[in-house]
Amino acid sequence: MITSLKLAITKIGDLLLHDEITQDKDGNPITNINLVIPNYQRPYKWTAKNVIQLLDDIIDAKNENKETYRVGTLILHQKGEKSTFNIVDGQQRTITFSLLLKVLGADSIRFLEQPLSNNPHNTRNLPNNFRTLERRANNIIDDRERRDLRDYIENNCELIVVITEDISEAFQFFDSQNARGKKLYPHDLLKAYHLREMNDLDVAETEKVVKGWEDIPQKDLSLLFSDYLYRVKEWTKGNKAWELTEHNIQKFKGITRKDNFPYAQFFKGAFAFADTVNHSPMPFVSGTRNLKPFQLDTPIVAGKPFFDYARHYFEILKDIQNNDKYEGYFIKDNDIVKTLDLRTYKNGVGNRITRLLFDTAILLYVDRFCPERPAKTDSEMLDQFVVFVFVWAYSLRAQYFNLGWLSAQNYIMGNDITNSFNIYKIITEADSPVSLLSTLSDRVNPLPFNKIVAKKDNIDSHDENDIFQNYLYYFKTTKFMEDKNEN
Repeated sequence: MITSLKLAITKIGDLLLHDEITQDKDGNPITNINLVIPNYQRPYKWTAKNVIQLLDDIIDAKNENKETYRVGTLILHQKGEKSTFNIVDGQQRTITFSLLLKVLGADSIRFLEQPLSNNPHNTRNLPNNFRTLERRANNIIDDRERRDLRDYIENNCELIVVITEDISEAFQFFDSQNARGKKLYPHDLLKAYHLREMNDLDVAETEKVVKGWEDIPQKDLSLLFSDYLYRVKEWTKGNKAWELTEHNIQKFKGITRKDNFPYAQFFKGAFAFADTVNHSPMPFVSGTRNLKPFQLDTPIVAGKPFFDYARHYFEILKDIQNNDKYEGYFIKDNDIVKTLDLRTYKNGVGNRITRLLFDTAILLYVDRFCPERPAKTDSEMLDQFVVFVFVWAYSLRAQYFNLGWLSAQNYIMGNDITNSFNIYKIITEADSPVSLLSTLSDRVNPLPFNKIVAKKDNIDSHDENDIFQNYLYYFKTTKFMEDKNEN
C-alpha cells in the first residue's frame, strides 16, 4: 500500500526557471529543487509532432482565457540529499517545456544542463524538437505576443507533483496510474476530446450521444479505430500503418468550429449540407437517397459528428463482416466469403492480417461507391469488386508460409511479388465503380502456380453445404491461377 506520498502543485516557470515547486499541500514552496533524469529513465522519444501538439494545446488554452491549464502529472523520487528529485514519470513533457522556454528567451535552465545518455532518440529528438519549436516561435512576429505566450507558460501552466522518498513506492504509484486496467485507449481519448467540442449541446443531447457510444462494445470500438479506420487513413495516403496510439490520434480530432481555413469551410459545409438534407423531408418526398455525410479519406468534423462517424462505420463494417443472406445490404451469401469464414482461415496471425486487408478494402469501396441502400446495379458492381479484392489480398497469403505485418505493409506499398500494389489508393483515385474495375482488370494478375506456398492439395474439396475448403479454389475458377504446366 502507498503510504507516504506527498502532493504538490507547481507552475512551469517556478519549476524550470526558479528550481522550486510552487506549493505543497500546506501552501508552502519547496525550494532548491535539483531536478534529475536518472539513468533508468527511457530516452526522450517525443518527436516534432508531439511538441507542436503540446504547443498548440497551450495556445488554445491561452486563447480561451483559461486561468489555469493543467498539463499533467510529475512523479518524483526524493533521494537522500533532500534537494535531489529524480523524475520517475513526466520526463518527456518536462524536457519539452524546457526547450520551449529556451526558444522563447529564457536565459538559463539548470535542468537542461545535465548530461543525457548518448542514444539515437536523445541525439536526434532533442535538437530536432528545439529547431521545430524555434521555427514555430519565429512565426510569432509580434514581440508582445511572444512575451504573453511565455508568461502564460510560466505562470498559468501547472503540473500536479507527486513526491515520495521510497523509490519502490514511486514506481508502484506510476504502475497504478498507468497499468491498473484503467488505461485510456486511443478511442477513449478521442471520446474525451470530442465531448469537449460539444459544449454547445444541452445535457440531454450530450447524454444521448454518450449512450450511443457506450452501447457499442468497447473492444469493438477499439478495433474499429485501431485496425480499420486508422489503417485505411494511412494506406490511402500511401503510408505504412503500424499502431494507433495516443501520439498519432490527431487525424481523428478533425476540424473544429474555430477552423476557418478554406479547406475546413469546405468540409464543414459539405457535412452541414448532407446533415440538413437528411433531416428534412426532401429525400422522402423526392424519392432520392440519403446523402452520406462522411468519407474515410477526408477530415472528420469535431464534436457530435465524430460520434455519428464512429456509429456509421461500425454499422457498415458489421454488415460487411456478416455474410448472412437475410441480413445487411452489402455482403450477402457470397461463396468466397463462406470459405474465408471457415475456422481454419480465422486462426493465425497471417490469416487475420489477410482478412483485415480484404475487409478494409471492401469498407473503403462501400464508403466511396455504395449508397446506403444499394440497388441491383450497385450490388452487382460490388460482387465484381469482391473477386478482385479477394485475389489481391489472398495473393499475399498464398505467397508466404509465415505472414507478418512487415510483409503485409511492404505488399501494400508495392514490392516484387505478384499483385503487390496499393489497392486503397487506387480505390480513392477512381471516379466510378466502372473505372475502378477497369483499372483492377489491368493490375490484378493470375498467380503463378510455382509462387504459391499455400497448400495446393484438395483445391476442389467441399463439404455437404458446398462450401469449398481451400480458398485457392476461387483463384482457379476465376482464372486467377496459372496452370502448373504453364511454368
